[in-house]
Amino acid sequence: MTSTTITSALVYADLKRKLGMDVEPVRLGAVNGETEYALDQFNVEAPRMVQTVSNETNAVILVDHNERQQSAEDIEKVRVLEVIDHHRIANFETADPVYYRAEPVGCTATILNKMYKEKNIQVDKSIAGLMLSAIISDSLLFKSPTCTEEDVLAARELAEIAGVDAKTYGLEMLKAGADMSSKTPAELIELDAKEFGMGTAKVEVAQVNVVDTLDVLGRKEAVEVEMRKVLEAKELDLFVLVVTDILTNNSTVLAIGEHAGHVEKAFNVDLVENMAVLEGVVSRKKQIVPVLTEAFTA
Repeated sequence: MTSTTITSALVYADLKRKLGMDVEPVRLGAVNGETEYALDQFNVEAPRMVQTVSNETNAVILVDHNERQQSAEDIEKVRVLEVIDHHRIANFETADPVYYRAEPVGCTATILNKMYKEKNIQVDKSIAGLMLSAIISDSLLFKSPTCTEEDVLAARELAEIAGVDAKTYGLEMLKAGADMSSKTPAELIELDAKEFGMGTAKVEVAQVNVVDTLDVLGRKEAVEVEMRKVLEAKELDLFVLVVTDILTNNSTVLAIGEHAGHVEKAFNVDLVENMAVLEGVVSRKKQIVPVLTEAFTA
């Protein structure tokens, strides 16, 4: 699960509590290295993990996602009260009116920072640190094409509240998240994996950030075995693993499934042993999913 989704849940729960609401942040996946680093630095506990929600509540708020297949397994059994997000809107509908806030910025935390201001609620040091961490993660330290001027300004403001230098802290956080040495192949492909509907196809796109692509691709055969297991278990049409080098800002894509040819079509590359290098590609949201979706729907 992405560091931004977990930190967004913690941050929005803090704002809601300060506004008098009884809410609990929860996470839907594992805590990755970036998130663990941020939580440790700002002395915040990770929210508990859930897979289902209808056994505990009848209403939820979604942060940093909206597509149903990326949410709780039984999301359709509860009422969605709000959505705070910065991704595309897809596979989403509700029976009741919903407060929906989506802005074309690089990170949900940038929106949340605005909401604190709008509600005249002071941002605590630890919460500022979590929001800063999320912006750094989503923007790859302001290098991603998804990063906007709003994100940069928010990060500058939050770094001051958090008492850290954004670039120094950010590089250490990204390096902590990029250490894949202790991860098993199965853990690697689920650290930050999201399922997308592309036309009639079911596609999973996982992404890991590294300082050396061999940390992952050096175990390519074992990684492919785990990818095929997921492909079959979820009945996917395609599983794409994007290994992003945070030092060069290039990615290597590993594609498994009967529709792997769509990756070649989308990026104008040839897959060699299921792999290809995508130069200058770092953003799943802006540079991978839209292009791949177009290849499936063209």
